Amino acid sequence: MAENFRLVFGAGKPVIGMVHFGALPGSPLYDAAGGLDRLIEGAAADLDALQAAGFDAVMFGNENDRPYEFDVDRASLATMAMIIGRLKDRITVPFGVNVLWDATSTVALAAATGAHFVREILTGAYVSDMGPWTPDAGKAYRYRDRLGRADLAMLFNVCAEFADSLDRRPLPDRARSAVFSSIPDAVLVSGQITGEAAAMSDLEAVKAVLPETPVLANTGVKHDTVADVLRVADGCIVGSSLKVDGNTWNPVDPERAADFMARARAARGD
Repeated sequence: MAENFRLVFGAGKPVIGMVHFGALPGSPLYDAAGGLDRLIEGAAADLDALQAAGFDAVMFGNENDRPYEFDVDRASLATMAMIIGRLKDRITVPFGVNVLWDATSTVALAAATGAHFVREILTGAYVSDMGPWTPDAGKAYRYRDRLGRADLAMLFNVCAEFADSLDRRPLPDRARSAVFSSIPDAVLVSGQITGEAAAMSDLEAVKAVLPETPVLANTGVKHDTVADVLRVADGCIVGSSLKVDGNTWNPVDPERAADFMARARAARGD
């Protein structure tokens, strides 16, 4: 357990920056007038800004494909693969993918693009904005291995955004059970929605029961909280805080991104 995580990120506390694609073909918010060129340009600008700021890794996601689906449109998935392929030569750090909320598509995209890690909801049962949600870690892992990607690091989000767990065990118990039953490479702790912070008490409680498993803050890490987060967590994933005006749907602000990483490096003692 966690071996793939350490192979990707080393022994430090990685800070992973999000490249949020614009709405993709097949989703209601797709900008047909801007087309594929605008999607590529937006992703390239965000990628360049994150890498220039010194982020340890980046993750590509379809955050704008609202309303979200459990069985993602094939056009959206194909477009994500195309964009990453077009950007591959300029990616200089480890990268991951997340296709909301479709674990099989996430693994497929990782295999097609050579991604180093994935993030998904892979365990539990939820009532959600998208309807009943019962992910299948066994299916995702077997699919990963059939595609020849046993090296792919699997990052498990154990408290789903836009959803409430039907499992009433305390969060630390659910996280501990997921590690025992489903062998994640890292466990992620989230807030209720994108850009909303996980409670520090949740982060501390999960880390306390999983001392040997990497535990990362998955949402809502801000410039003035990153030092506190990294004192507890083994890394973090950040998106909204890096955007112009801190708005999830805006492009990455290079100055905000650079300031965030400067604070993260100071907190880590880099």
